[in-house]
Amino acid sequence: MTAVLALIPGLPFAAAVAGLLGSRWPRGRAGRPDPAARRRAAWFAIAPLTGSAVLTLWLAGALSRGTRTSEGFWAALLPGRVAGAYPVIDTGSLPITLSLQADGLSVLTGGLVVVIALAVQVYSVGYMRDDPRYPSYTAFISLFTSAMLLVVYAGDLILLYVGWEVMGLCSYLLIGHWWEDRANSRAAIKAFLVTRLGDVGFLFGIFTLGTAAGSFRIDDVLRAGIPEGTLILGTLLLLAGVAGKSAQVPLQTWLPDAMAGPTPISALIHAATMVAAGIFVIARLYPLFLGAGPTLGALAVIAALGMLGAALAALAQDDLKRVLAYSTISQLAVMAAALAAGSDQAAIFHLLTHGGFKALLFLCAGVVIHHAGSNLLGRMGGLRTALPITFVTMTIGFAALAGLPPASGFFSKDAVLTAIADGRGALRPVLFASALLTAGVTGAYATRAWLRAFFGPARAEPGAGHPPESGGEAPGSMLWPLVALAVPSLLFGFALPAFGGAVHGETAALGQAAALLGIGAVWWAWRRDPEQDPARLLGPLRGVCERGFHVDAVYAALVTRPVLRLAGGVGRADVRVIDRAVRGAGGTVTAVSRLVRLAQTGNAQLYLTGLLAGALLIAVAAVMSG
Repeated sequence: MTAVLALIPGLPFAAAVAGLLGSRWPRGRAGRPDPAARRRAAWFAIAPLTGSAVLTLWLAGALSRGTRTSEGFWAALLPGRVAGAYPVIDTGSLPITLSLQADGLSVLTGGLVVVIALAVQVYSVGYMRDDPRYPSYTAFISLFTSAMLLVVYAGDLILLYVGWEVMGLCSYLLIGHWWEDRANSRAAIKAFLVTRLGDVGFLFGIFTLGTAAGSFRIDDVLRAGIPEGTLILGTLLLLAGVAGKSAQVPLQTWLPDAMAGPTPISALIHAATMVAAGIFVIARLYPLFLGAGPTLGALAVIAALGMLGAALAALAQDDLKRVLAYSTISQLAVMAAALAAGSDQAAIFHLLTHGGFKALLFLCAGVVIHHAGSNLLGRMGGLRTALPITFVTMTIGFAALAGLPPASGFFSKDAVLTAIADGRGALRPVLFASALLTAGVTGAYATRAWLRAFFGPARAEPGAGHPPESGGEAPGSMLWPLVALAVPSLLFGFALPAFGGAVHGETAALGQAAALLGIGAVWWAWRRDPEQDPARLLGPLRGVCERGFHVDAVYAALVTRPVLRLAGGVGRADVRVIDRAVRGAGGTVTAVSRLVRLAQTGNAQLYLTGLLAGALLIAVAAVMSG
């Protein structure tokens, strides 16, 4: 089974290599897409991922029939375990083991990754059909998927970090796919720099824990008796990387801007894979975090601020993709709240349900935006008749996001609320109150986006949209992924008993009351005047929420502008001091050489005269001194 485990991330990696090397041959006419290259790129993208999905399913079946070798929830869910060690890299101190491992947690998360990646690749066949850089686009998606699977199945922290960083590189390339647009390139750079800032802490956290444990292997680190102070320091440093990668406070600002990239990339990176990597890493190393109380306290503060703040920001946005982006920040904070409360099961269960319905919402948003010709909700409306399949599937996604039964989000959010209510820590009441308020605001912004997009008068100008087929739905390659993702978004919540949970009447009633209150408020505002935006309910707070509470402005004032001024000062010092010194030294040498050159006339008589004059002067000086 070790070979099968290696093939799961290996197949998308091979697809990336094949896509980058082979899909551009032969080339089409200058400036035109190459149909042959596009077909090869589609096969390179879809076939290997299908193989990884099949192998993941087979691996899950094999683990379910395996012998339980450890304790804990994930061992009970899938008793079997696969671990394989490959070459060991001798670093002179702590060795790095190229090892992979699979258990219940990694198989579930890996299954989510391959399903979402496969749906995105199929969807992109239609969505990116006119893009001349489609072959490289699919290759980078395959490389990104391989890196995420490496994070999921890594048995060594250094190997995990390699996948972690390759994901960051691919996110930069994919967000900036349409780099000709300045906004896209700036968004890609911002995402890269902000996540790298967190990754510095993440790397030092790995070094801290690995050095204390005497090994970078995850199993060894978890079993090692690491001193409490070192454990707190190491987990806090890891938390910095998690905050960056999962777009949590205070490093959340890159995610809304990253919506400038292609919509399928938003579904892949910002719904189910890269932003979920941080939550997965905490769950993978959860025994360490449980032993570090201050770290869980910091995580609780991050979660309480992030879930409610991002939900309010989502309610104020007019750009549909930015609504979903802030929603992602909020829902990831909900998962972080479950982890802070002491339940990795509830966090991972919500990660799985959220990955499905949020990817569905992003892909539906791509169809809506493509049809309306705009990202803005203010230019949509009345699309339920023009896009009936998209309307039904997106309704399921919004229901899951709002936590309405029987959609999957209802069950996973109840699991999180129950975990917080039964959890530990001094911040538990704050977390619970923030989660309830978030449930209400989530219901509000989900309903607002649904009503503004599909109901009321059509606001798009005639001919403004770019429907793939005039007046109709998107092509089948874009619709089939929607239908496929709508099924688990509606039904996966019934798997809650498998995660050791059940619907609790009290928390379910509170959560539903909060959600229905938010839904009802938006419905009432919209019914009074469908032409007006229900976001007006925020009153004077709308401007602040729409700008993400001015966090970008704070960073600009405290970090960006001071660094730019410092860089400008260094540049001026380089020009005025260093360059002048260098030029002055050169000028001095040049001036001296010009004076010396005056004596070099080529006249032998002059040279002899100078020699005799010098000899005479020496003689006179000798006589006078004697």
